[in-house]
Amino acid sequence: MSSASVPTASPAAKGRTPTSGRGSRPRRAAARGFTLIELMVVVALIAIAVGLVSLSLRDPAAAQLDREAVRLAALLETARAESRASGVALRFELPSQPGGSGFRFVGAVGGEPLPSRWLADGVSAEIIGGRTLTLGPEPLIGPQRIVLRLGERNLTLATDGIGPFAAVP
Repeated sequence: MSSASVPTASPAAKGRTPTSGRGSRPRRAAARGFTLIELMVVVALIAIAVGLVSLSLRDPAAAQLDREAVRLAALLETARAESRASGVALRFELPSQPGGSGFRFVGAVGGEPLPSRWLADGVSAEIIGGRTLTLGPEPLIGPQRIVLRLGERNLTLATDGIGPFAAVP
């Protein structure tokens, strides 16, 4: 006769018998801390963030000088194309007096006049090897250089006479 109140096994029978099978050892507590991969991911994210911040903190004078150089290169190429199309020589000139600002295109025929002022105050330019840049009408115009200055910054635009004006180191 069996009843629910009668014990069926001794307390010693409930223990485990150690075996050499897989998973028979008790699990160790999980190690606390970060893995090497986790630390490397965090360092990479920090490096990317620092890089983005350093790019956004660019010198405003350098950015303004870059804008002026891109604009002037486009104006010079526009004048060069107009000169070739009209068959009339065009020249780019800077003010003859020291401290003068602006520039001018001489010899333009009809159409809308090209700009003659810098976008920012304090920009100056110097034509290397002469007082003017000749912009046509021949397709080959000879090598020419112009240096733009804004504060302590300099940027040189140049052409080999065949290609367009572009910033050079």
